[in-house]
Amino acid sequence: MAKYSKEDIIKLVEENGIKFIRLQFTDIFGALKNIAITDKQLGKALDNQCMFDGSSIEGFARIEESDMYLRPDLNSFVIFPWRPQQGKVARLICDVYRPDGTPFEGDPRYILKKALIEAEKLGYTMNVGPECEFFLFNTDENGEPTTITNDNAGYFDLNPIDLGENARRDMSLILEEMGFEIEASHHEVAPGQNEIDFKYGDALTTADNIMTFKLVVKTVAQRHGLHATFMPKPVFGINGSGMHINVSLNKDGKNAFVDVDDVNGLSKIAYNFIAGMMNNIKGMSAITNPLVNSYKRLVPGYEAPVYIAWSGKNRSPLVRVPASRGAGTRVELRCPDPSANPYLVLACLLSAGLEAIKNNSVPPASVEKNIFEMTEAEREVDGIESLPGTLEEAIAYMRDNKLVRETLGAHTFDKYVDAKQSEWDDYKTRVHEWEVEKYLKQY
Repeated sequence: MAKYSKEDIIKLVEENGIKFIRLQFTDIFGALKNIAITDKQLGKALDNQCMFDGSSIEGFARIEESDMYLRPDLNSFVIFPWRPQQGKVARLICDVYRPDGTPFEGDPRYILKKALIEAEKLGYTMNVGPECEFFLFNTDENGEPTTITNDNAGYFDLNPIDLGENARRDMSLILEEMGFEIEASHHEVAPGQNEIDFKYGDALTTADNIMTFKLVVKTVAQRHGLHATFMPKPVFGINGSGMHINVSLNKDGKNAFVDVDDVNGLSKIAYNFIAGMMNNIKGMSAITNPLVNSYKRLVPGYEAPVYIAWSGKNRSPLVRVPASRGAGTRVELRCPDPSANPYLVLACLLSAGLEAIKNNSVPPASVEKNIFEMTEAEREVDGIESLPGTLEEAIAYMRDNKLVRETLGAHTFDKYVDAKQSEWDDYKTRVHEWEVEKYLKQY
């Protein structure tokens, strides 16, 4: 439903003294990009006439077909509260189009929109609630980030132990000014680790909000003299940062995952969706966990889910059904990390769930034991497999996954896989600190 018209945007810019508007979009790896225009160019932008060179954006287009146009989503208009009161700055999130007026197939927002259209054909809409964790680190005398945390607090600690509280408070206040409904803000398990949760919403709005959330967190942290990072595992020996994704489908105005007569309170559609995620998670891992570093979080011993199973009770499996039932029934995928591109993550999850609904796929029996305490033999008997152990393994699974290829489209799939293979090749040829410490003196 339209919230703003072109005339509304022009009026808001004039009334609020806004002098700069950032036209934002996201590349295939989840990096936020923008073109800043002045208020004098707003009419041109609202008429979809702002052009940029797509060949300069990694994974976008070849130089011979590089002209791209930005089409603002008017409902995404918001003023940045942290910018000066004189010469204010606002933003519009944009879709990327080709000169012939067709959507650019490499635009992650378009890829999610395509998956949502497929859901609509079956009568479904998708709601998503993310849980984004991040670290706050001190900076050095040159303002460069360190891996020295600004506190030694633990889960749910508070001042004076939790020195990130003031920064989290300011982040939450600014996010609320920008239209977020903040549900919780707290210190996480590891020193310097934090989490701010905002209310669920439709999938496209939530993906947009995740990108805005990361921008706000980094900006406010910098204003506090800190560096915020969504790197999954920045420090050895402590927990890494995840981005748990809570998902539900609605149909005819009701939560399609609910069946009050089922022992778990789950409908057949919910079981289908769980099966779809489990069946495809290996092929999706390079999307949900896209960095070399992602797989250093996904190891036993630090609460991160490694094993492909589901449960309605314990937190050791990959998929969990949170305790809230009834209208709040949802399933939680626990492996994604906050370095992932949210548009691609949600597109792949939705496609996997829809495929399973069409095929009436069912998941294996739930696992109520602590999988971390099971032996390898016990896990093998129960048919519990593991996520890929490295980005290299994840890329190999992705290459063979038809659903992920079709969801991303050939353009994005090929460019994504090639880029991630290059990332792995670069990593494996480097000499790392561990090797120097282990071998330099001994050999």
